[in-house]
Amino acid sequence: MASLPIEILLGIYLGLLVGVIPALASWALGFGFKYFTGVTLPGFAVAVLAIALAGVSGGLLALADESITKAPNAERIITAIVLVGMVSMYAHSKGDQMGATFPKRLSFQGLRDKTLSADVVERFGGRDEVRIRVVGEVADMEGYPPLSEPLRAEIRGGEWTFPADLRIGELEAEMERRLKTEFDLGDVAVTIDEQGRATVVAAPPFSGLSKRVADGRHAVSVDALLPTGLARNDEVTVLTTDAQVRGTVVSARSKGSETSVETPDDPELADDTEAPPAPVGAPTTDGGEGRLTIAVNRTDVQPLLRSESAKVVVEPRGTRREYELVSLLRRAGNRFRRFTVRDDGALDGTTLGEARVRETYGVAVVAVREQGGWRLAPRGETTIEAGEELYAVGPHDELDAFEEAVA
Repeated sequence: MASLPIEILLGIYLGLLVGVIPALASWALGFGFKYFTGVTLPGFAVAVLAIALAGVSGGLLALADESITKAPNAERIITAIVLVGMVSMYAHSKGDQMGATFPKRLSFQGLRDKTLSADVVERFGGRDEVRIRVVGEVADMEGYPPLSEPLRAEIRGGEWTFPADLRIGELEAEMERRLKTEFDLGDVAVTIDEQGRATVVAAPPFSGLSKRVADGRHAVSVDALLPTGLARNDEVTVLTTDAQVRGTVVSARSKGSETSVETPDDPELADDTEAPPAPVGAPTTDGGEGRLTIAVNRTDVQPLLRSESAKVVVEPRGTRREYELVSLLRRAGNRFRRFTVRDDGALDGTTLGEARVRETYGVAVVAVREQGGWRLAPRGETTIEAGEELYAVGPHDELDAFEEAVA
């Protein structure tokens, strides 16, 4: 018989040798129960199961078995049993921790919902922001004409600042919206990596004035005294000798100015007699006498056509309280999302009260679309049917779980 230290070392060796499979089983049990049910298995029960898996008859009772305790190699076997139990309990603990933190719905959308690296966050004006820059060439979008080189260079050389709490998917959508607004692009697709580098695929602006005039409106050009800083889509009131007409600016240009609110991006579309194309972006007027084109209602066309000269007053757009509300909700960790209820979903054919949406999913349904329109702040007795749309607000993960259950 070997000495006691040697027997203990042999026991550790034996425990490690036979404890690998029980440890893996313990990890799988801990991870599986926590991941799918949220329940933590008792560590002692897992250790008993692991020792049984290790081949010791009777589990922990082997420690009191006389054939074990009085055997010549008793120290070795007991040490191995204790080590198997310890390794299994440790593996179970780690599996339980991973089950609690592991993403439950890993998908491409989940990857897009990641935030940017902390290295690209900067502080401006007392708040954290990120600067997104375009890398590489701005590619042409398939099925559209190619971009002009000045427009391509302007997009490539620009930088955009956004709040640091936006996820990558939200940053991409917001940058696409801003590119369309500032450059009047026909279409655009943006991909952003975790370092704030954007890849842009874009289609050029659609030529023609009619694209920028809404249905039921007419574009009319007048000579007018233009305010400095007038830009496309501004709401204005045009004062003539016999009328006051409200409309939306489609284009404007001050006399003697080389820049205009609307200049063709394609040199082939520009009139040879006009000044060189203005820089791409969101140009404004220099003020003074100039030519203004606005979109107005049909009944307001004749008063403008009769006018030889007009004055322009810019109308305020007002405070957008809805943006402030969304910002406050976002700072509190909440998001809005629109859902379409699927057949046999958790809400199909039931009421909001019966489904216990707030208690079960941690989200609040703030609007439901019915045949007559949207119902705001629906009550618990509101019945939801398949195919109906609803808006819900809540934390991002809870919205994901709600979408998986109902949409």
